[in-house]
Amino acid sequence: MKIRGILLIVVAVALTLASQFVSLSRAASGRYSAQLISPTAGQVVYPGQKVRVEWKSVLPPINLEGCEAELWLSLDGGKTFPMVITPIMDPKAQFFYWTVPNFPTNTAVLDIRFGCEGWYPENYAPQPASMFTISKNAAELY
Repeated sequence: MKIRGILLIVVAVALTLASQFVSLSRAASGRYSAQLISPTAGQVVYPGQKVRVEWKSVLPPINLEGCEAELWLSLDGGKTFPMVITPIMDPKAQFFYWTVPNFPTNTAVLDIRFGCEGWYPENYAPQPASMFTISKNAAELY
């Protein structure tokens, strides 16, 4: 009976360590990922306002020559992303100053994309947890 208990403890510890290893290996696997810093979830932005859009990204360990990043805007909670809001950017970029368009919505979502023309597929990183609002009215503060 004691051996069975010890075996269960060893298995539990192994599973705990394995899940941590899987998380670390995903981060180190060379996959692209991005996390939006601003605008934040629930933030209200106004047409004509200049907003600093900021994110963190993990790029795959490849030659980045010919690679690019872009930000796309969804007005329907991330169902579609019909508008590119940036020029083609250096994939190492971590922010962009955006002039908010006059497209009011309570469900704006950004997608931070990365790809390399012709040899590394475009990767999408939609940010639905950071849904924000584009107001109907221009801000009176500026």
